Amino acid sequence: MSEAAETPGTTPQTGPATDRAATDLIGVALERTSSLVRNEVDLARAEVNENLKKAGVAVGFVVAALVFALTALNVLIGTLIAGLVELGVEEAFAALIVGAALGIGAYALMKKGLNDMKLSSLAPTRTASSAKTDVQSVREAVR
Repeated sequence: MSEAAETPGTTPQTGPATDRAATDLIGVALERTSSLVRNEVDLARAEVNENLKKAGVAVGFVVAALVFALTALNVLIGTLIAGLVELGVEEAFAALIVGAALGIGAYALMKKGLNDMKLSSLAPTRTASSAKTDVQSVREAVR
């Protein structure tokens, strides 16, 4: 008879060597899972940093929109002054057109900046996709 069959509570399939191999496999699986989680966290961190840089550019658009808005306000004030000084409709109308054009430009920049700062555009979508793929791979490997 074999030694595994002689020892009470053991069978030929479960001996000390088999238990050690299973323990080693569990250790390797835990180590790889830990490494995978660390890599995913690093990837998420890098993606969030990239998205925050994009948000910084979006803030730049908002600031540019504010500059245009202030310029438009100055032009409109200039229009009022020119209208009062000259009492001529033509010059005031010309300044009003310039002020309106700057106002439209400010609105377009503001809209672009606010759209770029939406939370959905800051989410780490590539990392989420990669994590889903990793989970699916682990599930397939376990089967």
